[in-house]
Amino acid sequence: METKILVVDDEPQLEYLITQKFRRQIRAKEFELVFALSGLEALEKIREQTDIDLVLSDINMPGMDGLTFIAKLREINPLIKTVMVSAYGNLENIRKAMNNGAFDFVTKPIDFQDLEATIKRAIEEIESHKEAAQTKEQLNQLQELDALKTRLYTNITHEFRTPLTIILGITDRLTEELEESAQSGLHMIQRNGHHLLNLINQMLELRKLESGKALVHMQQGDMLAYLKYITASFDSYAASRDIRVHFLTEEQGIVMDYDPEKVLHIVSNLLSNAVKFTKDGGDVYVSVAIEAGENLLLKVKDTGIGIPTEKLAYIFDRFYQVDDSATRASEGTGIGLALTKELIKVLQGTIQVKSELGKGTQFTIHLPISRDAAIKEDALSHMVEEKLNAFVPPPASSFAPNLEPEVEAPLTLIIEDNPDVRQYIASCLEEEYRLTFAENGQVGIDMALDLVPDLIISDVMMPEKDGFEVCEILKNNAHTSHIPIILLTAKADVESRLKGLQRGADAYLPKPFNRDELLIRMQKLLELRRQLQQYYLSLTADDQVSLNEKDSAEAEQEHQFVKQVRAVIEAHLADPKFVVPDLCREIGMSHSQLHRKLSALTGLSTKKLIRSIRMNYAKKLLKDPQLTITAVAYDAGFNDPDYFHRVFKQVFGMTPGAFRDTI
Repeated sequence: METKILVVDDEPQLEYLITQKFRRQIRAKEFELVFALSGLEALEKIREQTDIDLVLSDINMPGMDGLTFIAKLREINPLIKTVMVSAYGNLENIRKAMNNGAFDFVTKPIDFQDLEATIKRAIEEIESHKEAAQTKEQLNQLQELDALKTRLYTNITHEFRTPLTIILGITDRLTEELEESAQSGLHMIQRNGHHLLNLINQMLELRKLESGKALVHMQQGDMLAYLKYITASFDSYAASRDIRVHFLTEEQGIVMDYDPEKVLHIVSNLLSNAVKFTKDGGDVYVSVAIEAGENLLLKVKDTGIGIPTEKLAYIFDRFYQVDDSATRASEGTGIGLALTKELIKVLQGTIQVKSELGKGTQFTIHLPISRDAAIKEDALSHMVEEKLNAFVPPPASSFAPNLEPEVEAPLTLIIEDNPDVRQYIASCLEEEYRLTFAENGQVGIDMALDLVPDLIISDVMMPEKDGFEVCEILKNNAHTSHIPIILLTAKADVESRLKGLQRGADAYLPKPFNRDELLIRMQKLLELRRQLQQYYLSLTADDQVSLNEKDSAEAEQEHQFVKQVRAVIEAHLADPKFVVPDLCREIGMSHSQLHRKLSALTGLSTKKLIRSIRMNYAKKLLKDPQLTITAVAYDAGFNDPDYFHRVFKQVFGMTPGAFRDTI
């Protein structure tokens, strides 16, 4: 390996001397020598030639001395080794040189054997550092590869676990209740079975293509009619999102050889992505033309979110995802486009992509036109319909929110972006809980703040906001901090579980989950909430109640909230006109929000809580014999003493006078 050495000395004859002494190393390409007559000139060469490994520098030079030079050199590139070669070899200069980072010091007149040995030692250390740097780079590459594999396995696991949740869960239900839920359940099993099978088939197909074992089954027919049929099959799915699919062509028909299954996969994958990443109300265009009489030109264009320019080069790489975050808009493994490109290559075609962030993406495919295969007019509609199940998401859940106000069952908010999972969870809970649904994390947060449910079940990997963010935001908001949250997700690794619990999740269940375990978890969380109601209710009556040390971190926020509500009510005890709307205004919540939070915390409605605090205050006043019962009634906010008597007896089981007699 050649070492580049910069010699810095203001004596011009030194260049000839050094070159002669090291001519063997120069011829053998062990050394490459560069010369500079001053420290300033040397710094310029180092900035220009970044491959300099070693510097031999004098001390006494014009403009910038050697000691100042190596101090500056250290700022520019601290990895370059420096050997001082100077007649000024006193201890002070040696110490200064070493303090500024010099590797060694050789005195003049130069002993070239000593200098060569010093250079050799410096080179050994330089090579050692280079090997260490190379090892570090390799380690970084391995870490990046490991991170890629981790993302791959996480995403594949998520994709596999979601359909398995449906398949296993519905199978269990059908075993118990075949007559009741067979029809919808069987459809869900079939749909998710197809989805899982397609994921496995894609991976196997990709492996075949890589190994060169994929077979092409060409037949001759009207390619234009086939492309129209595939495109029309996406109309219903696109219409459900108010997306218009346009098929554009000037051709009347295009008879050519094609492989129906491979073309179906290519076009369906591109159309599925186009609809998936186009916002509601957008457009998708499929255009077909004959190019120079030799190639079929197929374009799939959308008005969707687009792809960042720096990521376009990677979108056909296996397992690459433009968005691999937990909040990505759609699920996926990163296999689809890689497989699409490989299939097009097998068909002797090419594919290109162009995209503009926020404006859309266009894929352009060129396929050669040939007419050598046997003509086949078999109907392909059955195969298309069967295969499309893998590309078209399931319809939205038919479960409507059950929010009837007279129903006393706990209100549960299900935050889940997969319609089938929403429907399955609903089928598990609908008999015992009132249900409402959110299709992503942000909608879930908004609904939780508005409805203040009794319990929340949330996925982790969702668009807009992931489950961890849902936990963190809701647990740190006074409106919703008391609500138990169960994270129900395919991210079942220990790190994710710990992350969820750290963000405030009350329970963490992996998919596929056990229905009975979910129900028990929910029951236990609600039971714990009811036990805490007695504690929080006591806060409205007793100043001396304090938190247990082990519970303080978790319950402090609710503790302070109940004390705040009590303080506001107590500040208006003598005002009979202070009612629920006034309390809502001062606390900063709507009537329904405050009612649901206080009901969850204390078991009392807002109106009953105000009355309870008035009654407890009256009870204290009655202990003062100087106050008449009528005065106590007025001080507790009752402008009708008779009504005060009735309410007091209703709450405490005795009249105010009888209570005073017991004191």
